[in-house]
Amino acid sequence: MRAMVLDAPGQPLRERQCPNPTPGPGQVRVDVSVCGVCRTDLHVVDGDLTEPKLPIIPGHQVVGRVAGWGAGVTGFSLGDRVGIPWLGGSCGACDYCCRGQENLCDDSRYTGYQIDGGFAEHCVADAGFCFPIPEGYPDLQAAPLLCAGLIGYRALCMAGDGKRLGFYGFGAAAHILIQVVRHQGREVYAFTRDGDASSQEFARSLGAVWAGGASESPGVELDAAILFAPVGSLVPASLRAVRKGGVVVCAGIHMSDIPSFPYSILWGERVVRSVANLTRRDGHEFLALAPQVPVRTEVHAYPLERANEALDDLRHGRFEGAAVVVVGKG
Repeated sequence: MRAMVLDAPGQPLRERQCPNPTPGPGQVRVDVSVCGVCRTDLHVVDGDLTEPKLPIIPGHQVVGRVAGWGAGVTGFSLGDRVGIPWLGGSCGACDYCCRGQENLCDDSRYTGYQIDGGFAEHCVADAGFCFPIPEGYPDLQAAPLLCAGLIGYRALCMAGDGKRLGFYGFGAAAHILIQVVRHQGREVYAFTRDGDASSQEFARSLGAVWAGGASESPGVELDAAILFAPVGSLVPASLRAVRKGGVVVCAGIHMSDIPSFPYSILWGERVVRSVANLTRRDGHEFLALAPQVPVRTEVHAYPLERANEALDDLRHGRFEGAAVVVVGKG
């Protein structure tokens, strides 16, 4: 099969012919149609995440069709359309797993990081960690729901039920989540790189009541802020923007160092918390919610052999919405 492979962090992906994967016990084999491109993929490729299986096939927003399965798998038929997310497996027995926090399991494994992912014509996945794709979503539009959507949804749950929400960084996750927030009757204030008029206009076109640079003030106190940009200096900036009792949610898997800041901007029972990965419950809840909104995704398609270009365009913010690599037929 064709695959884009990372041999070492900091190097571009190489197009290679790899053996077709064979599903083991509890696994399904999936013929990949498309795979979304996520900032976490950048962190893997650039070496910010330091424990990949190498060589590795990246990609963890996989949409495809079930083409076979291993021993013990039930509930699937050939041709079923499924999504494969970032969380690829957990032990199922530790305290975290038993408390419904499988995202914190010390033995968890991740698609496109320890498990070969979707930048390939075929992949295998734990059957228990695959999601059915909602009807009404073409493959291209469904792919960003599997990480940008799921992580955004988990971050939103952690942000609480306040009316005024600040989004710092307006990429794939934010452009999905703003639709959910507006559906709930709440307001979004979008913070982008200073001078990034294109992203600010994109945010306003999706219903942001205010959009400006990260150093600007929207003129109101926020109830909560969600940080999608992996920039540590945004933590004190967002703390200054939220009201007393407000919440700052760091939604990325990696972030640059947070600079020191005065206790006064944390005082007043403000909260800073992180989002770590996702759970299957998040997946089932969000994929049921998305058609009700309905969430619509803005996507930019790249053929498999141009995966490096997609990653670089994401790195430099050359598009609005989400990038998706097209692998096979839907």
